[in-house]
Amino acid sequence: MLEARLKTVQWLSPAGLQNLAYREWGDAHNPHVLICVHGLTRVGQDFETLAQVLGQRVRVIAPDVPGRGKSDWLPNPALYSVPNYAAAMVALIARTDAQTIDWLGTSMGGLIGMGVTSMKGHPIRRFIINDVGPELKLEALQRIGTYVGHPVFFNNMEEATGYIKSISVPFGPHTDAQWRQLTEYVAVEKEGKIGLHYDPSIAEPFKSITAEQAQFNEAMLWGAYDAIQADTLLIRGEHSDLLSVETATQMTQRGPKAKLVELKGIGHAPTFMQPDQIALVERFIMEGSI
Repeated sequence: MLEARLKTVQWLSPAGLQNLAYREWGDAHNPHVLICVHGLTRVGQDFETLAQVLGQRVRVIAPDVPGRGKSDWLPNPALYSVPNYAAAMVALIARTDAQTIDWLGTSMGGLIGMGVTSMKGHPIRRFIINDVGPELKLEALQRIGTYVGHPVFFNNMEEATGYIKSISVPFGPHTDAQWRQLTEYVAVEKEGKIGLHYDPSIAEPFKSITAEQAQFNEAMLWGAYDAIQADTLLIRGEHSDLLSVETATQMTQRGPKAKLVELKGIGHAPTFMQPDQIALVERFIMEGSI
């Protein structure tokens, strides 16, 4: 079993220097790096199962996005935004000293990846976008808003696992052991109770968004997508309520003209804990095929 090495790198936020925590699997000197970036309320450890497989061939690095896991919380909720997350990832990329860099981004991690790969001179070779696009379905954002930022506490891991499973049903079928893993990754002890790992303030940008702001954000995201210069694979859960079929189709026709794979029986979003999903990532980053 590959050891996950926990490390930190400093990045410059508008509020000053912050610490970004990340895990690294595989040969520390392997020049081929796969950066895996998690979704809104998750952590880098989510990619443990994938890293145990792919870490035999590449160096896998998975950060805790600012405000989550072991990374610093930001002093101003307004700083929880894709541009600042991208700035943190640029510092992480510089730390890797890699010759070949690929990116796997789930949901928010995909949006951050769009920000990075739209920059002139970025080093990303192959980009996997997991169940997200420039147009975000309002219903999905509202669903996510029903639980993000609301502090919850549990008496034991069984209660916590039940909660994580209830809000994560769209992830698709998982074994009891996998649900337990997904819970342990985000569970922290707080005053004798079990709570979740993230700063509740990450929800603040959702609360203040207006229809006009949403429209502006969508235009900005399409602009970033159209500017991507990387071999791109788009993965969509068949029952996703965040990435529509129409948006996914557009993404195959403009910008990097992503290859599209739809995973049956899954909503938002695939976790890459299943062998077929891991194999899909491996084929794309190693061969460029699907």
